[in-house]
Amino acid sequence: MFLSMVVFTTNAQKPVAIDLETVLRLGGANNLTIKEYKQRQELAIANITQAKEWWLPDVYAGIQAHQLSGAVMNGNGNFFLDVSRENLWMGLGLNATWDFANGIYEVKAERLDARAAEFQTQAKRNDSLLEIIESYFDFLSAQLSTEAYRQLASQADTISRQIEIQVQAGLRYQSELLLSKSNLNHLKVEMLNAMAGYYSQSAKLVNLLNLDPAIKLVSIDSIMSPLTLISEPEEDIRFDYTYSKRPDIQEMHFRSKALEMERNATTKGLLFPELSVGTYGSYFGRLNGQVTPMVPAEYPETKKLYPTNEVNVSLMWRIPLGRVFYAGDLKKYDAQLRIQQVQTEQVKAQVNNEIINSLEQLKVAKVQMELALEGSNLAEEALSQSIQRQLLGTVRPFEILQAQEVFIKSRLNYLNAMATYNKQQYRLFVGLGNNL
Repeated sequence: MFLSMVVFTTNAQKPVAIDLETVLRLGGANNLTIKEYKQRQELAIANITQAKEWWLPDVYAGIQAHQLSGAVMNGNGNFFLDVSRENLWMGLGLNATWDFANGIYEVKAERLDARAAEFQTQAKRNDSLLEIIESYFDFLSAQLSTEAYRQLASQADTISRQIEIQVQAGLRYQSELLLSKSNLNHLKVEMLNAMAGYYSQSAKLVNLLNLDPAIKLVSIDSIMSPLTLISEPEEDIRFDYTYSKRPDIQEMHFRSKALEMERNATTKGLLFPELSVGTYGSYFGRLNGQVTPMVPAEYPETKKLYPTNEVNVSLMWRIPLGRVFYAGDLKKYDAQLRIQQVQTEQVKAQVNNEIINSLEQLKVAKVQMELALEGSNLAEEALSQSIQRQLLGTVRPFEILQAQEVFIKSRLNYLNAMATYNKQQYRLFVGLGNNL
């Protein structure tokens, strides 16, 4: 039996031992779908940070040079010809516009979207881990099936050798030896088929766990046991309570709340004004060029930079007439909210179907498992007695072949039924709103 301590290696020839706990740990850390939605959640958090920037002004600083030659028109309509004008601006300024409606409601909407993204990540994590769990049980079932065929083939080889000795002693017919060898080859072929299925399931699980594709997985679980995650009978399941726990339904709830918050910007937001502030302080003037001799003496020197500053403030209420007469934005938000409501009902219907289907599958799998276990035990006992009779020479080879065939079929039925039962246990566990 493999050690429970798992050691990973890049050597493709060495198998990697796993169990269900290891698979869940690796899946949560490495699965690409889970990683993607974790990054989506980080993006939603970044959107909140960006939305909070609405109240911060833009600050600017720098130098501007201006030069004009030719004709200009004065304020009274007179034209001046042969003008040569140059000036320099050096300063620091600030521009700020506070749109209170969009600023306030956008931050709230982004917070709600971030909460929705959190639930979306959890829902996708549950879905991904469920797929990994189901793949693991299929993988384990394939591994145990391969081992069952290997044991049966080894047993058939021993029986064939015994019959060969008996044929040489004249106690058996040659045809009985040929039949036993044919059966041995048949079991070897079936073992190889099971092994191919095992490798296929191993490759699928490696892909889901995002491991080195050259790795071959081997489960340390030598047996498969039925799980009991949910023992709640069908009549005790409260669907309304389940809805409140399901992350996918909670995601839809917060998406709707975010839309309602954005809608408020087109209704309540009309009551909020827009505040604009622009100010700067600088030096402004002329550093070179000709001085016009007609400038009166009391005017300041034109070859000099003078301090200057400016402040502009406005407080405006904007009344969009399109919103008043057509309300297009409002109608769009209302339509989106109705779509969200329908989608929420669709998710609830899907949840109902998942729970009911899992319950029914559990009932069927439980009965199949009990019948298959009883059949496997009976077939194993019959095979054991047939082998004992074969040693005494009181049984025909075809009787052993029949016993082996019945045993392997009942054994595979038991493994498949148990795998289905365990998978449905996890599906019901998640379906009732529990997280993996």
